[in-house]
Amino acid sequence: MTVARPAWLDRARDAIAAADRGYFETFAPPPGGGGRRSSVMILFGSSDGGGEDVVLTERAHTLRSQPGDISFPGGKREKADASDADAALRETQEEVGIDPVTIDVVGTLPEIYLSPRKFVVTPVLGWWREPGPLDAIDPTEVHRAVRAPLPDLLDPAARFTVSHPSGYRGPGFEFDGLFVWGFTAGLLSAVLDFGGLTLPWDRSVERPLPVRYQPGGSQDALTKTATEGRA
Repeated sequence: MTVARPAWLDRARDAIAAADRGYFETFAPPPGGGGRRSSVMILFGSSDGGGEDVVLTERAHTLRSQPGDISFPGGKREKADASDADAALRETQEEVGIDPVTIDVVGTLPEIYLSPRKFVVTPVLGWWREPGPLDAIDPTEVHRAVRAPLPDLLDPAARFTVSHPSGYRGPGFEFDGLFVWGFTAGLLSAVLDFGGLTLPWDRSVERPLPVRYQPGGSQDALTKTATEGRA
């Protein structure tokens, strides 16, 4: 069944494009800075129980980079990809089995630069207009995939500030045993903020980053970027 996308998604896209400060400015690529291009799909859909959800993945625990981290579907752009959005659609199909024809690309968001790994990441905002189960998960990349209901993520009790040994502090979420932080939590928090969905939450509630997430990876790349003076 086709589900019309909610107005707040377009509102989030337009507000992010118009903003001149905030998360996307903080982590923008430096002038003239290059790097390996990649995309992530921030994919929202209609929940079975009403409202919306977002697709999150737990990366395979055997990966050398970011094992077990919570992320959006995505990966490196390949030569056959016509655009950053096409790369995100392809990766979403490969990782969690979602047919690209069931997704509306709402827009591409400003690029994020992960300096230690020299990645230029394009977040793609998507609406899953024909939602269904998450199938054909690639076990070499993805340990688990979920559709996290937005009411659960927006619950102030599920939100906190993550502290990292490097000095980084940023938004965090917890859902169904998934600890969402760093790059993924920053993007998700920004989209929900600009969409006007965020409920007041106590930013003084601080939780340390679990030890399992402290080795290197792109989530840690974001914390290093923040502590190098770009935050």
